[in-house]
Amino acid sequence: MRLNADLIARSPAYLNALKDRELDLRGNKISAIENLAACQNQFDSIDLSDNEIRKLECMAVLPRLKMLLLAHNRISRLAERLSEAFPGLETLVLTDNSFAQLSELSPLAGLPSLTSLSLVDNPVTKQQGYRHYVIARLPKLRVLDFKRVTTSERAAAAAAFGHVAAEAATGDSGDADGAAAAAGPTPEQIAQIKEAIASATSLTEARARRGEGGGTHTRHSLLGLPCAERTHLPPPSLSPPPSPRPARVPTRAPRLGRLRRWRRR
Repeated sequence: MRLNADLIARSPAYLNALKDRELDLRGNKISAIENLAACQNQFDSIDLSDNEIRKLECMAVLPRLKMLLLAHNRISRLAERLSEAFPGLETLVLTDNSFAQLSELSPLAGLPSLTSLSLVDNPVTKQQGYRHYVIARLPKLRVLDFKRVTTSERAAAAAAFGHVAAEAATGDSGDADGAAAAAGPTPEQIAQIKEAIASATSLTEARARRGEGGGTHTRHSLLGLPCAERTHLPPPSLSPPPSPRPARVPTRAPRLGRLRRWRRR
């Protein structure tokens, strides 16, 4: 069944035990999370348990949502940038789903307000270092699989997965080669430029090597890289082109001898 505005309008809504306004979408055989913009950001909690959802994603923006219940589905993938859809999400229940690898949980680091997470009965919970990995990914997490995160667990997670925590805090650092190129020439390249300028034999050559000549040819010569040779074309001629000779029109001389014989006859 598709999750559409009509289904949302027909589903029960009430105040749950935490006095939060909750939308009940349990057991509707929903296969994808869509059209949640029809909720008009009126709910603190949405219950999507006991459905057939395979991926946690959302195109709508729901800043009011604090709790999302997705137990007993088939979820094995998480969309990137979940924080754009759920910027205030604090509790996420993913009990009895299909997560199998630790890397599949990486997008959870994009939920800055998440304090409670359940992954009970997922295959990933049997992976070595699972609990420490999740704690390192989520610095504000206080409860994992209905167990409080202790200070000793957080220290052990930092020791085992410190690089993971750094990635979660700073995000993707980008391409190292691109950053190095934007930073400018390396010390080795600067030394090559100075040596090229010192070995110049004329002022024109020195200016070209300093870059005043400009162009790709100068930059390549400064770094000792091969460059294409410049092609010098002869200047155009200013004299007018010779006039063409008139075409010869073939003419036929009259055959007087034949004409005279014909008249005699």
